[in-house]
Amino acid sequence: MAKNQSADKPVKKDKNKKPNIFVRMGRKLKETFSELKNVTWPTFGKALKTTGVVIVVVLIFTVLVTCVNVGFTELLKLMTSWGG
Repeated sequence: MAKNQSADKPVKKDKNKKPNIFVRMGRKLKETFSELKNVTWPTFGKALKTTGVVIVVVLIFTVLVTCVNVGFTELLKLMTSWGG
């Protein structure tokens, strides 16, 4: 029976070796710019419209959270003054 030589000596694989940090950063930067070429940017009007929607939604939630906060504050005042 013949001995398996690959079991005797570990063979290094150069394929698994990572390139240095600058090569990897360069590749990532190149990939990023190629992806940015495929992006469809909104028109100014559409961007303005969606910004307005976001601002309105944030204002609505701000009012709701403020009302709940004031309600709980008044409830806490009522509970603390009731026992004394």
